[in-house]
Amino acid sequence: MDITELSAADLSDSIHRHDVSCREVMHAYLDRIDQQNPAVNAIVSLRDRVDLLADAAACDDEIGKGESRGWMHGIPQAIKDLAAAKGVRMTMGSRLLENFVPDFDCLMVSRMKAAGCIVIGKTNVPEFGLGSHTFNDVFGTTRNPFDHTRTAGGSSGGAAVALATHMLPVADGSDYMGSLRNPAAWNNVFGFRPSQGRVPNLPERDAYLAQLGTEGPMARTVLDIALLLGSQAGYHPASPLSLSGRLDEFATVAGARTALTADPAGTRVGWLGDLDGHLAIEAGIIECCTAGLRRMEGLGCTVDPAAFKMSPERVWDAWLVWRHVLVSAGLSPLIADPSRRELMKPEALWEIDNGMKVTGPQISQASVERTLFFASITALFERFDVLALPTAQVWPFEAGERWPRHIEGREMDTYHRWMEVTSYATFAGLPAISVPVGFDQRGLPMGMQLIGRPRGDVELLRIARAYETTLDR
Repeated sequence: MDITELSAADLSDSIHRHDVSCREVMHAYLDRIDQQNPAVNAIVSLRDRVDLLADAAACDDEIGKGESRGWMHGIPQAIKDLAAAKGVRMTMGSRLLENFVPDFDCLMVSRMKAAGCIVIGKTNVPEFGLGSHTFNDVFGTTRNPFDHTRTAGGSSGGAAVALATHMLPVADGSDYMGSLRNPAAWNNVFGFRPSQGRVPNLPERDAYLAQLGTEGPMARTVLDIALLLGSQAGYHPASPLSLSGRLDEFATVAGARTALTADPAGTRVGWLGDLDGHLAIEAGIIECCTAGLRRMEGLGCTVDPAAFKMSPERVWDAWLVWRHVLVSAGLSPLIADPSRRELMKPEALWEIDNGMKVTGPQISQASVERTLFFASITALFERFDVLALPTAQVWPFEAGERWPRHIEGREMDTYHRWMEVTSYATFAGLPAISVPVGFDQRGLPMGMQLIGRPRGDVELLRIARAYETTLDR
């Protein structure tokens, strides 16, 4: 068998059946990385092969004794370079941190290790994860495997490319403004943003206010998404806003397969589209999503237009305040010495400088607006079971661009305005998954977001799994 062609679930089954050894798996993936990575630059800070094979041999010894750490036993995993993995460089794509090596695992990594994974290195990110285009001054640019002249998206761009090129069986990432969804769309894989609080982010500088970003899974199949989410998710007492309980139904391959089985007939889909023209969207994207909606109708779902009542511009204005404040608070200590400003990209400096100008009353009003938006979008679930809209507003653009300045003749007034379509699930803390919907005439991929009810992660994954059965992949 070609080990790297297996899904993560099938790979887990093969390891536990003794069809393949963990050393064979490690050799296969490291060889694949040697073959694919030079062209796309997705895997960074790769650990030494000898050390990794020693880790795999230890996993083989345990399996030989009938011992398993979990479903990920012996599976290679590269961690997004915004998360801490003990002994592996964590640069966040910044020259300010390019030599930082943490002596601890963040909670997500410790949970994945507890499930049995072997950390082999990191996946590349934009500087500090800002902007959905993975390039930085430490490792360079990650390239789209469908066209090496194009962006891979971000900030989980390295993770998405590693999946698309079969350099990883499954990938972790994080999502603030579509960072698990946008690169998934542009690499023809699935990217899942969990409900806010589903995957606690520890250690966390601010455990109360910083509730926009979340870690989560990315994979080539929905089953693999569910399995990785089952390892990442669960309440932690040090995270006061984390959701109670764990997703025990996703703890094993057999359990996850059963849990995802459901009849989608009768599912009510609300199509948000371009928000009645508010969103600038490149030609062909709506048509691709329409094809995806037709697949859902073929499953017995109903699709009808939807719109939330609150003005999208009001939502955006409140979003900017939150974004400025949270990014500024997190990054400004790194440039307390003004001479270090030149080591930070201009988009990050723009966020910091604007965050410094925000007043207390403005923060309070933005929180009120966010509350109103939550009520506005969740009211739609009285009529619909899931909401849908494009994952991205543009097709993968040239890798030499920093970000799109115009979409269909409309100017983008910030470096992330072209990613506005991903902000709604984030701002409301709702679960969302990007599912593949097709390609343009150049062979570039696109995705569609499906947004679930508050804390409806499992139900949303069931719908996505049913949709996946309609794809010819």
